[in-house]
Amino acid sequence: MDALKSTALYTISSDQKLSVATDLMADHDIGSLVVVEAGEVVGMLTFREVLKALKDNGGTVGDKTVRSAMDSAFISGTLNMHIDQLRQSFLQRHARYIPVIENRMLMGVISLYDVARAVVEAQGFENQMLKAYIRDWPHEDVVADDLRI
Repeated sequence: MDALKSTALYTISSDQKLSVATDLMADHDIGSLVVVEAGEVVGMLTFREVLKALKDNGGTVGDKTVRSAMDSAFISGTLNMHIDQLRQSFLQRHARYIPVIENRMLMGVISLYDVARAVVEAQGFENQMLKAYIRDWPHEDVVADDLRI
């Protein structure tokens, strides 16, 4: 049975306490939050930024805000982005999450896991097609008969 991915999209304001963000991430078992200000995406907060903030602050987030820890130089994708472009983006930036933005509107977040799953599913389909093609391959004697003049 396949696990269904949640369709919920979690966002947080940049002026919220980092502790609120970590609670939200832990409570919902998510690896990222999209950071918004006035309805616009201004950053990404992932477990990587949270861990860095913990290290920099002696193991606690203290009174830090999301703004102090978020990645404001995040990369984003679009709805019509090809999967190969997404894979390149993930690899070039060592990203695990990419917000999808269309006409300045947040449409969702795609994860490296989502891309890996899509690639595996595509390869599985291709393997099935190749096996079906090989199974239907004519035997040599049939091919030889077809080639006789």
